[in-house]
Amino acid sequence: MSTEVQDYKKVGDQASQEMLAKATEESVDTCFDRYETQKHHCKFGTSGVCCKICHMGPCRITKKSPLGVCGADEDTIVARNYLREVVGGTAAHSDHGRHLVLRLKKVAQGEGNGYTIKDEKTLRYNANLYGIEEEGRTKEDVALDLANMMLQEFSHQEEYLKTLTLAPVKRQGVWENHDLKPHGIDRTVVEAMHRTTMGVDHDYKSLLMHAFRTSLCDGWGGSRCASIVSDIMFGAPKPIKTEANLGVLKEETVNIIVHGHEPALSEMLAVAVQAPEIKAYAKKAGADGITLAGLCCTANEILMRHGVPVAGNFLQQELAIITGAVEMMVIDVQCCMPSLPKVAESYHTEIISTAEIAKTVGASHIEFNEDLPLESAKEMIKRAIDNFGKRDKSKIEIPKQSAQMVAGFSVDAIKYMLGGTFRGSFRPLNDAIIANRIYGLVGIVGCSNPNCKLEEYTHVLTKELIKRNVLVLKTGCAAIASGKAGMMQPEIGVEQAGDGLREVCETVGIPPILHMGSCVDNSRILEAATEVVAEGGLGDDLAGLPAVGVAPEWMSEKAIAIGCYFVASGVDVVLGNGFYTSGSPNVEKFLMEDTKDLFGGSFHVEEDPLKAVELIMNIIGEAREALGINKKAERKLYDMQDRRELDV
Repeated sequence: MSTEVQDYKKVGDQASQEMLAKATEESVDTCFDRYETQKHHCKFGTSGVCCKICHMGPCRITKKSPLGVCGADEDTIVARNYLREVVGGTAAHSDHGRHLVLRLKKVAQGEGNGYTIKDEKTLRYNANLYGIEEEGRTKEDVALDLANMMLQEFSHQEEYLKTLTLAPVKRQGVWENHDLKPHGIDRTVVEAMHRTTMGVDHDYKSLLMHAFRTSLCDGWGGSRCASIVSDIMFGAPKPIKTEANLGVLKEETVNIIVHGHEPALSEMLAVAVQAPEIKAYAKKAGADGITLAGLCCTANEILMRHGVPVAGNFLQQELAIITGAVEMMVIDVQCCMPSLPKVAESYHTEIISTAEIAKTVGASHIEFNEDLPLESAKEMIKRAIDNFGKRDKSKIEIPKQSAQMVAGFSVDAIKYMLGGTFRGSFRPLNDAIIANRIYGLVGIVGCSNPNCKLEEYTHVLTKELIKRNVLVLKTGCAAIASGKAGMMQPEIGVEQAGDGLREVCETVGIPPILHMGSCVDNSRILEAATEVVAEGGLGDDLAGLPAVGVAPEWMSEKAIAIGCYFVASGVDVVLGNGFYTSGSPNVEKFLMEDTKDLFGGSFHVEEDPLKAVELIMNIIGEAREALGINKKAERKLYDMQDRRELDV
């Protein structure tokens, strides 16, 4: 089938353009079409001055009506709405973490039902971090103590989060001085909802401080626990090669896509597709095999542990179905559009929802059997294979575009790349920053959003940064964007990075853009930054590091929570689009300016990617100046006498 590709302003990559053209031809509605019908957004909503917390309203703040029925002003209303968004994001990541911790506890108690402690080294390393005795004890006993300790992170009423102690000591002091340390995750989230109820907290500063307090429950609580436990049960990620974009789907195979954020089911699906009886079942159905591919953050989870190819990111979930070649899309939680079953009606694709808390109208709900996980995964795959014969071949059109990528740079993997098994450390990275070969570090995170051209901001930003010797760390859909564009390969360091970064990449053998995982794995970026501080030579706190966080095309409440915990940790964050806070100049000032004095980091909004690059370079430059490292160190050839004098 030949489809004329139109000039779609909302997408840049060829594969997405082809599928949008096909959708138009086949009268299939997508999020890009719906965005056009919704783009005239309510200005009361986008400025944050609409309040519907009680039923005396809804109230909308204007110059003529500056107070709500209860007397709440623009500052209170905007701050309350903002805090509730942070709560939503924190709850999503933390609930994800809780499910994994509960599963680890079952594994430790001998009730894993197919799940195991796959990475004992990671288990014992993290047990030591938390002060859990591990020497001379079985891995199951250590895992049980660790799981119980992590469960207390959710339930504590008076104690502070223990994970906060993993931050640099000086940063812990900042949190202590500003009364920002959260108690248990559940208590903090409940308190946030209470504070924002009508008639409770009306001080915008108090509300915003609790937003940052709540966000710490995410980055240094639920998200950190999720990444640690995933590594223990499924293995700490190591660099692995795979492919990304819709071209990974195959016309001659059964195509199954996993989409969402929970790694437990996708992990079992990745194992089950390799089973001999499953391969035989597919062959009997006339297929050459099974292609398992991922979307969104589930894609990141299984690609960095199994090399499973990535079909695309958030805004490509409908486009994958439009290829006409997907037998089944398995969805769990977060970022799964309710439109998927409607799009699937035009094809043979079956949408399977699997989480009890995430049911979708029009999808077949098959709850994942945690007691028989492998068997449950095999049954789903067989169901997809049975659907293979129902294809309408006239509707099949798979784009050819896909690109090689290298993913899976956990902090442990980065240490290994920098120093090997016995001398792994961040010392070479610190030295490269101090010597001005690497100018700084930038974490690019977040979603894709139809309010801008798909991935354009991300690509422009990334290319300009590596050209200027900035090492880029990526997670989530931003990471997938670079993978699809062929930017996550070591060769890119030679071809596109600046001279200093190129030298480091060639020496170490890493790409200039490091894939660090899913959106819940943003805590890995803070972990890496903490390692930089601990290694020495670049200050004693996260604030002051030549490092910046960027969310170029974000759309989710989770991204707001992530941004808040970065800022609360002392890291400046640049946003490609702003919050719903413009209705309150006081709230805007607090987020964009006052936080710099409080925490050492603040938010910045810049819609132009090239201007964002200049902003980022200025922030990094100021940090380098303050550290006294803003000059390129001269090379020195050491003789034996020099080597004897080195303090190593």
